[in-house]
Amino acid sequence: MNTTRPSPSKSMLLALGCALGCTLLALPAVKAAESATLQPLADKALPLTATFEKATGKDTGPQYVLKLKNDSMDAIKASAKVQLSVVVHSSDKTRDVPEHVIAAGETWTIGELSATDKVTVTAAGYTPLELTVP
Repeated sequence: MNTTRPSPSKSMLLALGCALGCTLLALPAVKAAESATLQPLADKALPLTATFEKATGKDTGPQYVLKLKNDSMDAIKASAKVQLSVVVHSSDKTRDVPEHVIAAGETWTIGELSATDKVTVTAAGYTPLELTVP
């Protein structure tokens, strides 16, 4: 009986194809396991009213301030990240604004903003608030 054996390169390709196929079949199970461990984002909107104002008394540099008024009856502990629209090559592209507690009815001011900067305000239990400087 004459049987032909596949060449070593064909055997290697077949083994590689089987391994790749098994890996691709396992991906949905891995993704499901990963998503089960992630915490869902809160559905609640951040109860802050945002307004942008032109900074006064500045001739150069950033020209805007962001005012965030707490409209809720409780204090909110929030932080912000500014994605800068104008970046110097040797500096960071983002600026972190330290965590701040905004009392009920009070206003938090974030300064030194330029046109088209993107500001993301986050607080535990709330959906992040994403704003763009006009």
